[in-house]
Amino acid sequence: MLPWSAELAGRVERHVVDSAVLRGNPLGDPHERPLYVQLPPGYDDAPERRYPAVFVLQGYTGHLAMWWNRSPFRQPYPELADATFARGEAQPMIIVYVDAWTSYGGSQFLDSPATGRYQTYLCDEVVPWVDARYRTLADRDHRAVSGKSSGGYGAMVTAMLRPDVFGAFATHAGDAHFDVCHRAAFPAVARKLRDQHDGSYDAFLTAFRSRTLPPSGDDMELLEVYGYAAAYSADEDGTVHLPFDAHGAVVPEVWQRWLDRDPVVMAAQPRYRDALRSMRALWIDAGTRDEYYLDFGAAAFNAAVRSAGVPPELVHFELFPAGHGGIEYRYPLALAWLSHRLSP
Repeated sequence: MLPWSAELAGRVERHVVDSAVLRGNPLGDPHERPLYVQLPPGYDDAPERRYPAVFVLQGYTGHLAMWWNRSPFRQPYPELADATFARGEAQPMIIVYVDAWTSYGGSQFLDSPATGRYQTYLCDEVVPWVDARYRTLADRDHRAVSGKSSGGYGAMVTAMLRPDVFGAFATHAGDAHFDVCHRAAFPAVARKLRDQHDGSYDAFLTAFRSRTLPPSGDDMELLEVYGYAAAYSADEDGTVHLPFDAHGAVVPEVWQRWLDRDPVVMAAQPRYRDALRSMRALWIDAGTRDEYYLDFGAAAFNAAVRSAGVPPELVHFELFPAGHGGIEYRYPLALAWLSHRLSP
């Protein structure tokens, strides 16, 4: 495996989207957002042909430049996807890489009064922007959303909240089953907040924003939990409520707001069950050694999907031997699987 960039059989085009809905967002984050569009080999050879599209979401703290990160003996996803098309393992698709970064590290791809309208940005601005400029099959039956970790979470909830836009999804180790993947971490986070910042998130955020040194692991853990709270439990005035108190115990009324956005819980509700049954394809996977226990989240969500009445032949569920990181080789597998189900 080459330690330098591979030559693509297709190409990636880089754009900037000027978002109306992200203008004036509560954090003052940029409203002009990068957008990458990957075209399959042969896109220019058949000018009448139209293609399914998959919109790819990143994990927490992810930004688009990271798609080109290269580790030893591993390839970045755009190269893996291109090779999958070139070998004929996947039907040609257009891949759209979406940015939803915030000053807290991410948005969970939801609309929130504390961060901004990122789900609206994805569904009502990015999707029409792409459809207007590229030869997509511009309807939900030929459009998927996919991602890993928080991106996988975004794929699940976006498909359930906006089945008018997306008719399929793939989630790789997506955040789900919050009682297992999140709740157990709260005492440790409360302790770090107490011992390092006098129990104050205001003090932490002030210190975090003023540092010149790279953030520590503790910094990132504190920021991530606050970012989740900003997505799941913020009031209309932007006030962010934590799901635990100063002693690390769950605050029931706030925790319920988090659970209301847990894909496993959502899948049991009639509105979202209907959305799931409308999907053309669902890919759910995770590593059996996932450090955040998202293998249990994947299994619980799969069970909820089956209980919702989604036909088994439309669902690919798999647990594989791996942790949370280094699983980008899974993405092309889901890409190929989706491509055969979304192509006309």
